[in-house]
Amino acid sequence: MNDSMMGKKLNKKLKFVYSYLVKMGASKEDAEDIIQETAYKFLQYIDSIRIDHIQSWLFRVAINQYYDMTRKNSRRAGILLKFNFQELFDEYTPEKAFIQSELETDIHKLLNRLKPKNRQLLLLKYSTGLKISEIAELYGMKEGSVKTILHRARKQFIEEYRRYEINEQGK
Repeated sequence: MNDSMMGKKLNKKLKFVYSYLVKMGASKEDAEDIIQETAYKFLQYIDSIRIDHIQSWLFRVAINQYYDMTRKNSRRAGILLKFNFQELFDEYTPEKAFIQSELETDIHKLLNRLKPKNRQLLLLKYSTGLKISEIAELYGMKEGSVKTILHRARKQFIEEYRRYEINEQGK
């Protein structure tokens, strides 16, 4: 494989990791820095990485760097997961901006009530669209374990949503 072809494939995988970092709460600038450092480490250790584990290796390195960065900035305790709902709207009107902000606030409240691992797996599955097998490889788990955790996470999210709706209607 020539360098140009490898560069394009690596760039495609890194864009995917970049979008996940942004959804985890990294600012665009921080995510770009992390991706750049991840690419550098990939090139450093390219000979020791198995071809079939490249994507999970990139995810793991980037996520670890993100956690290191947040620890250094003493924000580890409150990592907020951010969603980019702007892409869902064709036009950006004041009404849509208000609805987006309300929806984002509600989802953050609900996700913050979940266990951290449940949050991460839900985001990986439904926000980035990873397959169960890819998530299992990323965390070094069995596919059955990932399915079980996702099932429990969905169930917990629904319960939290129902409680939230009841509290909102009671106000």
